[in-house]
Formats: sequence, structure tokens, C-alpha cells
Amino acid sequence: MTLSIRNQLPGTVTEVHAGQVMATVRVRLDGGPHLLAAITLEAAEQLSLAPGKPVHALVKSTEVALAARQAEGLSIRNRFPGTITEVRPGEVMASVKIATAAGELTAVITRDAVADLGLFAGSEVIALIKATEVSLAAP
Repeated sequence: MTLSIRNQLPGTVTEVHAGQVMATVRVRLDGGPHLLAAITLEAAEQLSLAPGKPVHALVKSTEVALAARQAEGLSIRNRFPGTITEVRPGEVMASVKIATAAGELTAVITRDAVADLGLFAGSEVIALIKATEVSLAAP
């Protein structure tokens, strides 16, 4: 199956914490860092998620936020420092590609945000992804 989701990061499950309705799943990405996903317990069970299981973490590019500097006091669990490799501006939105230890990430943010943050190829940024915006796929 081919997906339109730009950010498809391969990794291996290292922890699963099941609640009554949701589960948090820690994934060690092939690039090295960890990522946290918060998915329904039903989905975790259907995917048979357990430590050692290979998965792909899927994140829509519209769900990746960017920070120009370290931000404190945020509830966002997934923070990947990186360097912008490409900024492709459109009329209203811009596509921004970032090289991180987790792999290449694409963020789609407003053109105004690109200008306000002064982003350009070579800029250092932090890609921010809420755990609830991560989907998991298992082979």
C-alpha cells in the first residue's frame, strides 16, 4: 500500500504501556532516537505490539510543528533537532524538509510562520510532534 503521508519512519517497539482506552508505545527509530505514540488500546492489540516488533511511525506533514529554538514547558513529547534542507514556499503554506537523527521529516506550515521564524535552508530547528498525532503501521 502506498500512502500520502510524507513522514514514514521505520523503527522497533521498545515499550508498550496499556491503559483502559489508550496505549503509549515507545519506538526506537532506525536513525537512533525514540518516538512516543499514543494510540487506542484496540489498535495496539490488533497490531500485536510488543517490544521487538518492527513498525513504521506515520506522521502527516501538517502535524509537524517547528521551533526556531529550544522551547520549555511544552507537553509535546517528540522533539527532534535538525537542520532545514529545503523550504518550498507556496501562496499560503510552505513545505519544509528537515534532516534529523530520526530521518528526514517534512513539515507543512504557513508561509507567514516561515517568515516570522526566519527559516531558510541551513537553519537549525526543532521538529515537534504530539504523541497523539503519530500512527503506527506493522508489517
